[in-house]
Amino acid sequence: MGRALPFFLLFLLALSARAQTLALRGVVLDSASHRPLPGVTVRLDGRPNDGATTDALGRFRLGGLPAGAYQLRISALGYRSQTTALSVAATPEPLTVALVPTALQLAEVTVAQPRDLNQSVAAITSVDQQLRPVNSAQDLLRLVPGLFIAQHAGGGKAEQIFLRGFDVDHGTDFAVSIDGMPVNMVSHAHGQGYADFHFVIPETVEQLRVYKGPYSARFGDFATAGAGEFTTKTSLEQSQVKLEVGRYGTKRGLLMLDLLGQRGHLFSKKGQESAYLATEYYFTNAYFEQKQHLNRFNGLLKYTGQLSERATLAVSGWHFNSRWDASGQIPERAIQEGLITRFGAIDPTEGGNTARSNANLQLTVDLPHDAVLTQQLYYSRYDFNLYSNFTFFLQNPTDGDQIRQNEARHLAGYRGTYERGFAVGGRTLRTTLGLGTRLDDVALALRRAVRRRVTDTLVSGRVREQSYFSWLDATLPLSDRLTLNAAARLDYFRFRFREDRFDSLSGRAAKARVSPKLNLYYQLSPAVQLFARSGLGFHSNDARSVAVGAAGTLPRAIGYEIGSNFKPLPELVINAAVWALHLQDELVYVGDEAVVESAGPTRRLGVDVALRYQLSPSLFADVDLNYNRGRAVGAPKGENYIPLAPSFTSIGGLTLKRPNGLSASLRYRHIDSRPANEDNSVRARGYFLLDAVASYTHRRYQLGLTVENLLDVDWNEAQFDTESRLPNEAEPVSELHFTPGTPFFAKLNASLFF
Repeated sequence: MGRALPFFLLFLLALSARAQTLALRGVVLDSASHRPLPGVTVRLDGRPNDGATTDALGRFRLGGLPAGAYQLRISALGYRSQTTALSVAATPEPLTVALVPTALQLAEVTVAQPRDLNQSVAAITSVDQQLRPVNSAQDLLRLVPGLFIAQHAGGGKAEQIFLRGFDVDHGTDFAVSIDGMPVNMVSHAHGQGYADFHFVIPETVEQLRVYKGPYSARFGDFATAGAGEFTTKTSLEQSQVKLEVGRYGTKRGLLMLDLLGQRGHLFSKKGQESAYLATEYYFTNAYFEQKQHLNRFNGLLKYTGQLSERATLAVSGWHFNSRWDASGQIPERAIQEGLITRFGAIDPTEGGNTARSNANLQLTVDLPHDAVLTQQLYYSRYDFNLYSNFTFFLQNPTDGDQIRQNEARHLAGYRGTYERGFAVGGRTLRTTLGLGTRLDDVALALRRAVRRRVTDTLVSGRVREQSYFSWLDATLPLSDRLTLNAAARLDYFRFRFREDRFDSLSGRAAKARVSPKLNLYYQLSPAVQLFARSGLGFHSNDARSVAVGAAGTLPRAIGYEIGSNFKPLPELVINAAVWALHLQDELVYVGDEAVVESAGPTRRLGVDVALRYQLSPSLFADVDLNYNRGRAVGAPKGENYIPLAPSFTSIGGLTLKRPNGLSASLRYRHIDSRPANEDNSVRARGYFLLDAVASYTHRRYQLGLTVENLLDVDWNEAQFDTESRLPNEAEPVSELHFTPGTPFFAKLNASLFF
């Protein structure tokens, strides 16, 4: 594979140098606000494999076209489709297309994905963004079909993620990014791949792209179960002030301010620009007896401007800080013995604080010969400080087992992509060449503490971890119906850890990974697309263990699946896939104990089904069904369960959207009971929850109500099989420990638009 990749690249470059192509370019706008529309489908009738979707600036490009007459069809959810007759000459002029808003119609959804075929649930996620209510950063993650989250140490800590039979912990096997910046943290003080998404203001997010499995060369580290790409808005349709109040002292304030007004709404002319400011403040005491005192502030300033007709610059700055108290996980026996209630605490001094500041710059240039060059630079300053106590008095019967995990991180990176389409035998070959690097410089420590007072240092040192990566991706229609996508990615990691006191814990290591991908897509009919995908991926392990040889460096993942996107009825969209994923070694650094645990090789098999159905012009139904079976390979039967790996999850609901501005949604979440340890002797309990959201939107204001856990059921959110000892116990006990889930919770909100 290592020799084949350079020859493949030279072949493509030579072929592209000889190819003479025509490209049709344009921008799609909202006819009312003149804002650019991302995610719009652009297709040429009679050429099913020639299509595109608009980018964040509403721009599209159709390359490899011979001169002639065409019918251009443009469609998007919530807009009236438009068909335009045009002639492509030797130098076609850029188009500007304005779409007229209309009622949401699932009949407009297309199941073919002409630009990014590996985004298999594109049709599903585009519907969800229109229908599913989003009230928090956590709700953004829940837009990923089949993804569950759980909070277990106060609202300021990153959520635990479950996807495709994985307990992803805080992100070890699911890559998350926002505007191209990585969210996952390598060699984090608390856990590998830690992905704290709380610095994102939900109202600023424009798009979500979901990739399941290791099938896309765009992603490397952590993208085994999948990846989620979030993109913030380039401009605001209008400014907004929003206030929310709810139970348990919950309050939230939001300000989104358009800084340039109408000047920022047209991107089709030279010199147009937009800028906006978004700020958010959030506070809650939550539902625990020990008040949470969660304070969070977010700020985002973003500017987008066209430097010329072919060059666009996007610059953004972010700041986030949060602090909180937490009750942590509690053992079942403490409740049964009457020591505490479900919402009590064994150690009421848990909690922490965290902060993140980001700078992001992206330059996009349209080049001759139907090429696009995108370059991105980003920098993050990140601080984290967490006090936890999972075993209570197991190690220290007098003062307790509280620990402090903290780090100060500098994260910097570069990513560049060169995209080009050219004609091959009368068809369009689309290629992407990408390269980049990421550097993490982290001072981190694990210490013992008593009521947030540090008493002893267990591990303290500095991690310097740098990765270099490149990939080549090529998509070629083999016929009018069959499309081939082939890609390869090269990642190279350098790890270094210097322990402050013990040279034996210091060291360095390096490792490279080549990850080929091969995917096929067959358009059986305009309403049925079939796909078969395969690929290799990996997740990295913590530098503290890798540097001294205690853990595998880059355990490989091998994934494959077959499935379909189809519409048996014009108003019904279905995505279905049967998949398998093998991990070479499921190694996870456990930051709570400063050790590495290995489950050895594992295998997962599963079935995903997602349905979106329009029952009437105003009523919509959706359901996700996900079945997974995961086992450790080589372990004895009955002792080969993967702890906390879900076997069945389902999310769904009914949504009403009326033309008069009234909308309402009744939603459910269900996860079944599952093994909490390798022999299934302890089980994490499943739950079924109902939530409800209602709102009324006017041109100048919006009023809304959100209710979580409508039936007020008792449920366990995060759950673990943990050995612990309580103050009155002579011997430790291993049993289920859990964080109680939210009881009935209601919240009102009101917004003004100007």
